[in-house]
Amino acid sequence: MARELIFTNMNINFFISLITAVFIGGSAGYVGSLMTTKKMSLAGDVLSHIALPGVGLGLLFGLNVSLGALGSLVFGILLIWWLSLKTDLSMESLVGVVFVLSMAVGFLIIPEEDLLHALFGNIYAVSLGDAIVAVIASIAVLIVAKIIYPKMMLACVSEDLALSSGVKTSKYNLIYLFLIATVVAFGIKVGGTIFTSAMIIIPSATARNMSNNMRQYSIFSAVIGLVSVIIGFTVFSFFSARLESSAIGPIIALAGIVFFAVSLAFKNR
Repeated sequence: MARELIFTNMNINFFISLITAVFIGGSAGYVGSLMTTKKMSLAGDVLSHIALPGVGLGLLFGLNVSLGALGSLVFGILLIWWLSLKTDLSMESLVGVVFVLSMAVGFLIIPEEDLLHALFGNIYAVSLGDAIVAVIASIAVLIVAKIIYPKMMLACVSEDLALSSGVKTSKYNLIYLFLIATVVAFGIKVGGTIFTSAMIIIPSATARNMSNNMRQYSIFSAVIGLVSVIIGFTVFSFFSARLESSAIGPIIALAGIVFFAVSLAFKNR
């Protein structure tokens, strides 16, 4: 009886994590399309790791890991923005400094036994409350991203043209970074930093090879993100008896890589 109850709870948690990851994957793919256009794809990976100190603090003090990650990301983004006002260093250099700082602090404060889950997630640790908040946050990210998308695309084409058209690029860049931070914060509990990084980078890179216009590009990015999640969870379900719960992030990332490899055929046509 107890064993059946454990398996029932695991199946429920699996389904909750799947729903959460589908929404995160779709929203991450959508906002990631802008990051690829701005040639900032690796910044998505950097932001994922900036969340680590917040994850560590959440684990140490028994707080919600997603909220801890979000707090760390907000602090990191504001720190990068403040440093950019105080120095003449490039944004890439400042992001790199904050990245190293976050990694060092994160690895120091995250308990060793929890380090694997911080990097790769734990699908059985996602509660119904986590899922509800993550789904609402993902929908909000999609709505805001759709609103600012035309202005961000104009800035990608020409920042001078955007400024002359009255677009405050610095404001929209900050909003956009907060959207990325939200996706990362609520996705990290499911699949860790590797999942959030993969969903920001791979779907948009794949969609770019398959799209004929920007509308297709943004939609394909979202669809590839959520389909990669579904395939990853399906594969995991077949081999779950042999795999750790933290394997879900790498599996989803590999599913995305398969899509990317297939997309190369479209590019070379």
